[in-house]
Amino acid sequence: MHQQTPWALVTGASGEIGQAIAANLAHAGVPLYLHYHQSGHKLAGLLQLCQQLGVPASPVQADLRDPAQIAAMFGQLPVAPLLIVNNASVDHVGLFSDVTVAQFDELVAANVRSAFLVSQAGLSAMLRERYGRIVNITSIWGLTGGSCEVLYSLTKGAVNSFTKALAKEVAPNGITVNAVAPGAIAGGMMERFSPDEVAAIAEEIPANRLGSPAEVASVVRFLLSREASYVTGQIISPNGGWYT
Repeated sequence: MHQQTPWALVTGASGEIGQAIAANLAHAGVPLYLHYHQSGHKLAGLLQLCQQLGVPASPVQADLRDPAQIAAMFGQLPVAPLLIVNNASVDHVGLFSDVTVAQFDELVAANVRSAFLVSQAGLSAMLRERYGRIVNITSIWGLTGGSCEVLYSLTKGAVNSFTKALAKEVAPNGITVNAVAPGAIAGGMMERFSPDEVAAIAEEIPANRLGSPAEVASVVRFLLSREASYVTGQIISPNGGWYT
């Protein structure tokens, strides 16, 4: 890859999908900045893995809802990342009529503005190098909409549109911007459902099962690779055929 192997910044690296993405990159020898907000202890296994593999890795803390903390985070990175995965996200489930202005503002700040500002902060180095990869982790609900997840769907749909627009703007500079929109993935947000509810969801999926964080990570790894240089502005949804 460009200038040896560029550093990658994975936001929300303490979550299950974030950990899977980081582990996949570590096995590929990609140096990592592992972002977390409050769950730094969940990075212990990842940091140990990176040490075993001889891959440089540094934890970085920030509340991505705060623009000043995003700027401070980038200010402390010794090497600018040319690979960015906007994975940090907040979920919301509830009736549309019950959504408050405060909840709206928080989810937009956490899911939309954070991806916008992290990408903006990372872009100057990519433009300088004329190389970069941005991958935004969105959701199948950003494509289809989810009942009782209207606010969450709105934010993920916004990031999908952001992905397409930014991809066009930076493509002449050797920078790609794509999104991965997972379907029903085991663990994480699916843990709110009972086993019977999970089984019912799996029955709706042509693959007849939920996906795994590792399967999402494999798609992300390809999009971050040098070989994916002609793939940009795409929303790829690993969802077992649930939505095509």
